[in-house]
Amino acid sequence: MDIYLPIAGLSVNALLIVALGGLVGILSGMFGVGGGFLTTPLLIFYGIPPTVAVASATTQITGSSVTGAYAHYGRGGVDLKMAGVMIVGGAAGSGVGAILFRLLQASGQIDLVIGGLYVLLLGSIGALMLKDALIALGWVTAATPRADKPHHVRWVAALPLRWRFYASGLFISPLAPLALGFLAGIMSVLLGVGGGFILVPAMIYILGMAARVVVGTSLVMILVVSAVTTMVHSLTTHAVDIVLAGLLLVGGVIGAQYGAVLATRLRPDLLRLALAVIILLVALRMALGLAWRPDEIFTIEYL
Repeated sequence: MDIYLPIAGLSVNALLIVALGGLVGILSGMFGVGGGFLTTPLLIFYGIPPTVAVASATTQITGSSVTGAYAHYGRGGVDLKMAGVMIVGGAAGSGVGAILFRLLQASGQIDLVIGGLYVLLLGSIGALMLKDALIALGWVTAATPRADKPHHVRWVAALPLRWRFYASGLFISPLAPLALGFLAGIMSVLLGVGGGFILVPAMIYILGMAARVVVGTSLVMILVVSAVTTMVHSLTTHAVDIVLAGLLLVGGVIGAQYGAVLATRLRPDLLRLALAVIILLVALRMALGLAWRPDEIFTIEYL
């Protein structure tokens, strides 16, 4: 069942795109990540132009985050105060990211930058997650003992204007979560990701948040920032393909509900190991795509 994408300018298999959205939705519900780190590369592998893939993926992230955030909120797994601080930073980061995106687009290097950033980010995050999962499963011996309870790092504790975040069990400065939100906002615009695959580890190991509220809080922040990013792309780059976004949303909304259920039934360490392997495979495929010489170096485009 093929359907034409007006902005991307090509026909795609609608069922395949819906299935892709469902897979990303499941990951969103299980891990508290927006899923764009997989959506955007897979769309690019399918043949969608990188700028359209980035802009349209943020719409799908918004939809899948809604259902995932609602499920975790119903279980009391959201720190709304922490999410609000990170949303403010994320909105500011989205504005800065939009400026950078337009500058790179004007220079003609946006596709190369998107691919390169994905290789660096996915490779580093995947390697760290893989190491942590192997240690947690007891398959690899850690160099230093792991603490049973995460604590925020020293520079976070030294920041001024400390607030009390009751749901997270923290008394820290809002400047640290504000900075994390700002970084996630920039990444959301440039790469079409919610930033959850960086936010979740950072919220645990840098901020020291309680694990029970990390996933839900991350999803609430991603939900709002992704919605803002979608509006930014619609008004500035005009690269949002509403047909592609709709197909992704259908699968994402359904998949997120199943992901939230699976998160409570499967062993977290095995889930983290599976996600790490997926991330590394996508990074490898993206790296090969940048390094391999295409069969046709030059193409002709009719305007």
